[in-house]
Amino acid sequence: MANTNAASASRLKQDLTADYVQGPLKWAIAVTASLGAILEVIDTSIVNVALTDIQATLGATVSEVGWVVTGYAIANVVLIPLSAWLGDFFGKKSYFVFSLVGFTLASVLCGFAVNLSMLVISRILQGLCGGGLLAKAQTILFETFPPEEQGLAQAVFGVGVIAGPAIGPTLGGYLTDTLGWRWIFFINLPVGILAVVMALLFLRPDIKGRSQQQQPVDWWGIALLVIAVGSLQALLEEGEKEDWFESNQIVILAILAVVGLVLFIIRELKVRSPAVDLRVLRHRSLAAGSIYSGILGMGLYGTLFALPLFTQGVLHFSATQTGLLLAPGALASAIMMVVLGKISSKVDARILIGLGAIGLSAVMFNLANITPQTGTDDLFLPLVWRGAVTVLMFLPLSIATLGGLPKQDIPAGSGFYNLTRQLGGSIGIAILSTLLVKREAFHRAILLSQLTAYDPQTVQRLELLRGVLQSQGSDVGMAQQQALITLDRAVNLQSAILSYADIFRFVGVVFLCSLPLLLFLGKGKAKVKNSVH
Repeated sequence: MANTNAASASRLKQDLTADYVQGPLKWAIAVTASLGAILEVIDTSIVNVALTDIQATLGATVSEVGWVVTGYAIANVVLIPLSAWLGDFFGKKSYFVFSLVGFTLASVLCGFAVNLSMLVISRILQGLCGGGLLAKAQTILFETFPPEEQGLAQAVFGVGVIAGPAIGPTLGGYLTDTLGWRWIFFINLPVGILAVVMALLFLRPDIKGRSQQQQPVDWWGIALLVIAVGSLQALLEEGEKEDWFESNQIVILAILAVVGLVLFIIRELKVRSPAVDLRVLRHRSLAAGSIYSGILGMGLYGTLFALPLFTQGVLHFSATQTGLLLAPGALASAIMMVVLGKISSKVDARILIGLGAIGLSAVMFNLANITPQTGTDDLFLPLVWRGAVTVLMFLPLSIATLGGLPKQDIPAGSGFYNLTRQLGGSIGIAILSTLLVKREAFHRAILLSQLTAYDPQTVQRLELLRGVLQSQGSDVGMAQQQALITLDRAVNLQSAILSYADIFRFVGVVFLCSLPLLLFLGKGKAKVKNSVH
């Protein structure tokens, strides 16, 4: 009887894992999918450090060259939620290969751009193709690996997603300084070709006769999605530059985003074959995990937006020096991914995510102790810890959010989950950039109110500066003017440091406030029922 039960259990396990890839092939698929994700994530930030060079080469204004970043971001977030439908319609492998080919060719077009219009259009094409890479890569991994191996599979994927934002500026700065800005696009060519070849060789063939192709295309849903998400992303990208709702353009974008989103939700919940299946949000873990994903995106992309600004704007680091400062943290993320990947499916994901949120808060509060004397040694350990504890949130959150979904809901769920992380990053950058400007003005006003002609310390400092300048050869009038300029620079420096400290504290508080969301997440442990379809 015992032998019969053992044999039945063995057959049941074989049946449950039959849909998953076995042997070394699954790891070849994991590397292939992750290469596509890395290409997309790195190109989100690699351009930022080269905008000044692009502006000078193509004769663009500051606002015009900003669309090199904005165009990519808008196209990217529009395509991410459509990736599930496009994968079903054309076939997962066909769509993934098409996205890789399109992304690589668009990168080459960016490198050969002769004017700003050509570059922006090529970046939009790059973003449209890149949107199909991130969500589909994660979907491919969930459909390739059984639940008990999802931790390691998602670790391979997560290395690129977490390290990419740090690698992008480093690589972009080095290529721009040594070879020129066009090479930040040409570098995608060999990686893209390798990814295409690997996808053709290793990804499973598409199943013929898909019923999805016989369903009507939800053109209205697609159009409303483009209006809603595109307007929201444009608003987030341009809001700070346009002084938010003081600008008619931002007001119009906000109206389009709200109206478009409401009509999109109504449309997608009524139509039989929606372009984006919002019904997957019936899964509580996906709904809560997607909200948490937005918070993680804000912390991941928002702080990586603020740190280079601080090191380059306040500490006067070069792009290469900033990249080298961020690199150990990226390495810590990679190591932690491998370690956590082996145990994440066995430990309650909520515990790991909670530890990660508390750890990130501690890092942010530590960074808030910056001073004018802060240097590389002071930032090294906090940034390494940041890289390590981020993994405690990212990896278990992916598994807790998507691991328990029925297999047919994973593509739509992955698209929505990745969309919220990307939008969370955009929202985080918009909030932090606005806070930075507002808090700097606030601190400057406070400091200036204390610097008066009746303040003995101010008078003493000016006298000291004037004496030093006169000893260096300046006349009395010139020494007085230069002393005032020097004092003003000191005020600007101190107000900038205080404002960066404020936004680091703000991010730390946000992570602490996110902890109650853990109550709505699943445990994320591997279960046999997760394999039943």
